[in-house]
Amino acid sequence: MANRFIVEADGGSRGNPGPAGYGAVVLDPVTGEALAEAAEYIGTATNNVAEYKGLIAGLKAAKALDPEATVQVRMDSKLVVEQMSGRWKIKHPDMKPLAAEARGVLPAGQVTYQWIPREKNKHADRLANEAMDAGKAGKRWEPGASAAGLHTRMTPEPAAPVSAAPLAGSAGAADAGTAALTEPKAVPLGWAAPADLGAPTTFVLLRHGETALTPQKRFSGSGGSDPELSPAGRRQAEQAAAALAARGTVQAVVSSPVRRCRETAAAVAARLGLEVRIDEGLREADFGAWEGLTFAEVRERYPDDLDAWLASSKAAPTGGGESFAAVARRVALSRDKLIARYAGRTVLLVTHVTPVKTLVRLALGAPPESLFRMELSAASLSAVAYYADGNASLRLLNDTSHLRH
Repeated sequence: MANRFIVEADGGSRGNPGPAGYGAVVLDPVTGEALAEAAEYIGTATNNVAEYKGLIAGLKAAKALDPEATVQVRMDSKLVVEQMSGRWKIKHPDMKPLAAEARGVLPAGQVTYQWIPREKNKHADRLANEAMDAGKAGKRWEPGASAAGLHTRMTPEPAAPVSAAPLAGSAGAADAGTAALTEPKAVPLGWAAPADLGAPTTFVLLRHGETALTPQKRFSGSGGSDPELSPAGRRQAEQAAAALAARGTVQAVVSSPVRRCRETAAAVAARLGLEVRIDEGLREADFGAWEGLTFAEVRERYPDDLDAWLASSKAAPTGGGESFAAVARRVALSRDKLIARYAGRTVLLVTHVTPVKTLVRLALGAPPESLFRMELSAASLSAVAYYADGNASLRLLNDTSHLRH
């Protein structure tokens, strides 16, 4: 079942035309939690142009979180709401390309529009004004920079496992001014809940078998050549399948859409008599221009970008790659969706290094830099159990005992 989001967007111009900016926020419709924010100073423009820019940024931020989500847009611009709903014609030449861009972000059937009074659009209005204030000062808007109510949630790295990360790369990039509001939530701590919580939802995490790139330790993400399993990788998939069949606990199989994972999952599912469900959120990070290169080759060609990537989860690989923070957001969304779908069951997730490490570190409440402190071998097994009170327990990490026979 696709996610549902609310997008609230606003734009303003101090002079109309004059110095202008936009703001947008993606909200969880159930909890009201802000999932992502976007804001940007756009120079001299009219109110209407700024409003449309805010709409586009909000839709892109929602798409970055889940391209299949249904979105309700709420704006206090009657013009934009009526034009995007198809009830008013778009006559001004400046509005037509903006409206076309907005329509192209998500399929029309996934987006609805609602007008709201200005007093109910305060969050997006505040972001737009923050962006204009930053532009006036010659600075770029940063999430939480002038919102006192957010300071407790926006701790700079590396003091806490929290980030305001660009939603970049193949996850469905938003504009440069878009940022995830917070690090995806780790599970709460404590044993205060009643002891009888029922069976946990358990994710058995299987990294795919080897490809030709694996022994060479080359970057191989979701933006590269999509290699198939090597002969060694196919043997590893069969060994993992035999081990999982012997355990007899897996009740469903979910795979990344990437070829090496689908091949590994197919071997296991055939042994277990199950079908494979594909989840886009389980794909590997897109490593951009680094795809197919070794670490040494990246160090030689892109030293500054590599240093930035190693220093911050918010930095993306060269050439439109995907930051670890962006991966964490989509992996967390898939985690929550799969926990709801398979409550109390044991599910095999066939995926990649980064998604497995991300699920582990989120379960532990570990900081983003912990990704570089975990070893994860090809065709290894890990496991995390999720309980009804929101707690999680790491059961297994990088088990390769089934590959020793």
